[in-house]
Amino acid sequence: MVVEAESRSAGSAASLWSSAAWLLLDMSLVTVMQAMVKAKGDVYPAVQLVFLRSLVGFLTVAPLMWHHRAKLANLSNIRSHLVRVAFNSTALTCNFAAFAALPLALVTAIGYTRPLILLAMAAVMLGERVSRIRYALTAVGFIGVVIMLRPDEIPWSIGLLAAFGSVFFGALSVVQTRRLAGEDTIVLMLFYTVGLTLLTSIPAALVWVPIPWAEAPSIILIGILAQVGQYCWLQAYQKQEARLLAPIGYLSIIFSSFAGWIFFSEVPSLSLCIGAAVVVLSTTLVTPVEQWLKKRVGRKGLI
Repeated sequence: MVVEAESRSAGSAASLWSSAAWLLLDMSLVTVMQAMVKAKGDVYPAVQLVFLRSLVGFLTVAPLMWHHRAKLANLSNIRSHLVRVAFNSTALTCNFAAFAALPLALVTAIGYTRPLILLAMAAVMLGERVSRIRYALTAVGFIGVVIMLRPDEIPWSIGLLAAFGSVFFGALSVVQTRRLAGEDTIVLMLFYTVGLTLLTSIPAALVWVPIPWAEAPSIILIGILAQVGQYCWLQAYQKQEARLLAPIGYLSIIFSSFAGWIFFSEVPSLSLCIGAAVVVLSTTLVTPVEQWLKKRVGRKGLI
């Protein structure tokens, strides 16, 4: 029995290391993609880059779509699927616009506020119960946002609105995904890829900027990096619990800061580092603190 327990423990540790490696590879690829989006954002509209990214994804999953064509043809609740894709496409377009206008580390740090926004949305739109400690730590998280943004020094801009727009619509897409919890995962992924391509095609065509052949490979590479990064992310979370990988995910700000410094001479400010640390702590401590309080109340109830 002891040998079996040690074997399971060793297997779990190996799985965690493997999943962490996949997640770190995902962050590396996505960071390179974000840097390329930022570099191209001054020339090409965000929605055009989103369309091209999704088009590469569409071509990648085309064989899978044909294999699951029966499921897609008999899809129910199409309206809810379209709403989810619309939220996702808006969030992604805002995200690309934010990367073009703001430092990479700042956009990444603002993205950490999504769980805080999602907490409120889940309570209001899904009727999920939210404890007082979660509301308290959410308030602490938003204090971190204020520290990070320095309202007295950083003027509001389209870039900041786009960054928070990405968080807001991204949280809405998660809420909509929860409403589609009974749907097949493959169907959700395929409908998202197809829908994102179709929904962004028209606005992209309206603002289309011609792409020289010399730049075509780098534009295509954005889509390839996004798809490979998504594969790495799925590999990571299919093999390990999300609660164990979440702290590793916050290392993305280090990747973004390094890329911003190397490629764009962006140096994160002290206030950004402090604010980001407050946001990260407020989101990671919610569940442990809540569980600790429940145990404490339970022990008092037994006395």
